[in-house]
Formats: sequence, structure tokens, C-alpha cells
Amino acid sequence: MTLSNKPNSAAKNPIVEGLKSILFPFLAVVLAVFVAVFFVMWAKGYSIFEYFSALGDLFKYIWKGSFATKRNTLNTLVYVTPLIFTGIANAIAFKCGLFNIGVEGQFIVGMGAGAVVGLIPGLNPVIHVILIILGGIIAGGIWGAIPGYLKAKFGTNEVINTIMMNFIGMYLVNWIVLRSAFALKGKATTPIIQKSAQLLRFSPSSRANISLIIAIICAIFIYWLLWKTTIGYEIRAVGINPYGAEYGGVNISKNIVLAMVLSGAIAGIGGATHIAGVMHQAQDMMAFPNFGFDGIAVALLAKSNPLGCIAAAVLFGALNSSSRVLQLNGIPKEIVGLIQAVIIIFVATDYIVKYFQDRKKKGAIVNE
Repeated sequence: MTLSNKPNSAAKNPIVEGLKSILFPFLAVVLAVFVAVFFVMWAKGYSIFEYFSALGDLFKYIWKGSFATKRNTLNTLVYVTPLIFTGIANAIAFKCGLFNIGVEGQFIVGMGAGAVVGLIPGLNPVIHVILIILGGIIAGGIWGAIPGYLKAKFGTNEVINTIMMNFIGMYLVNWIVLRSAFALKGKATTPIIQKSAQLLRFSPSSRANISLIIAIICAIFIYWLLWKTTIGYEIRAVGINPYGAEYGGVNISKNIVLAMVLSGAIAGIGGATHIAGVMHQAQDMMAFPNFGFDGIAVALLAKSNPLGCIAAAVLFGALNSSSRVLQLNGIPKEIVGLIQAVIIIFVATDYIVKYFQDRKKKGAIVNE
């Protein structure tokens, strides 16, 4: 076997690597829009020669429904904020080679913790907000630690365990809302949290609040943790090659549990601050709020980069925010789901291509 002395210029050039990392997500968005325009043409009765007119309509109504006015921009930020949290949470798990479907449940138990802690009377606003965030960290962290421990200790599939934890989390919070000492008689909600627990809103006419700033701080912190610390290096090493990491002295079990705890804690902060900033009370849930599931798409589009999750969350938040305007102008709101689905499918192909490329490289090494 001979070793090649040919320099890897891309590896030495972070700018090239950065551009390559955003190429597939960018192409995914372009392709999704390209496909969606045909459905706009069908809905609006355009001919095949009016493609660019339909494209213009799609962009116009998405912009109108998301960022055209101050009010719409603030409403879009209400959608964006929880997606940043859940996107980061999923990204942490992905970096460790885990598929944390339970971000949804971890977000929900964070909501429950925020609703309960927010009822404590007589606290200083700064202390109260810190306690709500800590409550979200503890609740979400525990909800992530359970399937993480089962995976590390017994090798059970984290996908199955986290799916079940989602339902347990939702029913637990529903019990708090309906049956516990915190329930309001005759109402399917908890009481309104204390004023000291309510996060500052950017405008009296909107529910957008400073939890957006908290989400951005979390994104920066997790990026620093994953790429600038030994802890992050070990988590990423386990995700890239667990056997190689173990050979190098990395404890696989410890890092699996740690990654799941971090993932759950970030999701829990998202749920707690969603209560503190947007809802101000927990409500009986007939179905999942879906922030955790949408966060999977955010993390995939961001290529599991916490900072990229901010941009991806803005895109998905804008699409969700504009769905009503699209429908009012004769374009089915399902277009939003279609765009998101195409983005996910196309981004997933990048992972498939890399999988076969890696297999080809391993085969070439063996043959040499």
C-alpha cells in the first residue's frame, strides 16, 4: 500500500470547506422552490409559460406574510425562536451519531417545568427567569438522559425510546394541566404565570420576546462547546467513528449520555422560555406542538451546525408564518409543508452520497 503525498488543499482552506458545507443546503432550498412553483401554477391556473409569474407570486406572498411589515416580522420571530432551540437540540444529537426524536417531548416537559416554576410568587424578575431556565434544563435534561442511559448501558435504540418518551412527556404535562394541584378548575390550563416570570416582549402588540436572544446565545455556546472544547471534540469523535474514538481513549457511553442530556436541556430551555415569553400558561395538548419535529428539518438543513440552525430556523419560521397569507391569496398552505419536505429529501441525499463515497474509499484502501 502506498501513501499519496498529494496535498489536500480543501482541507487546508477553511473558506473552501465552509462553502462546500453550505452548497447542498442552498441547492436544497433552490430545488424546493423550483418544485413548489409548479403547484402554485396549478393552484392559480397559470400556464407553463407563466412559470416566472408564479415564482414571483410565491416569493411575494411569503415575504408579505413574514417580513413585509414590523408586525409580521415580530410574528415570524415567534415561530423562529423555538425552532432555533429544537434545531440546536437535534444538531447536538446528530453530532454524536444519535437520532433524538424525543426533542419534541423534551420541549414539552420544559414547557411544563416553565409553567410550574413560573407560578412561584414573590421573586425578583431576574431570579425568576433564571429559575425558569434552570427548570427547563433539568426537565429536558432528565427526559434526554433516560433514553441516553438506556442506549449507553443496554444498547437499546434511541429512536424507539425517545418516541415513547414524547408521549409520556405530553401526557405528564396534560396531567399537570388537568389533574394536579396546579390545574385550574373548569379550565384546561394552568394559571397565568407571575409577572416576574414573564419575559420582556419586543412590542406590546406581538408575542415575540427576548427568548430569541437566549436562543442565539445558546447557539453560540453550543458551537463553542462542540468545536472549541475537549468535551465537544469527544462528542463529535463518537459521532464520526465510535470505535476509533474508543481506541483513542474516548468513553463512548459517557458521551452518548452527555449528548442526550445536552440535547434535552436545550430543548427544555426552549419549552420553558416558550411558556415564559409566549404562552404564559400551559394548556391541555390534544397533539404535539411539533416544534421538536420541525427542529429535525432545521438541524438537517444547517448540517448540524448550531450557528447554521439560526438561519435555517428563520427560513422555516418565515414559511410557517406566511402560510395564512398564501392561503388567502389562493395558494394552498400545504405548499409550506411541500417546500420543507423537498428540502429534507434533498439534504438527506447528501448524507447518502457521503455514505457511498466513504464505502468506496474504504474499499480502495483495502484493495491497496
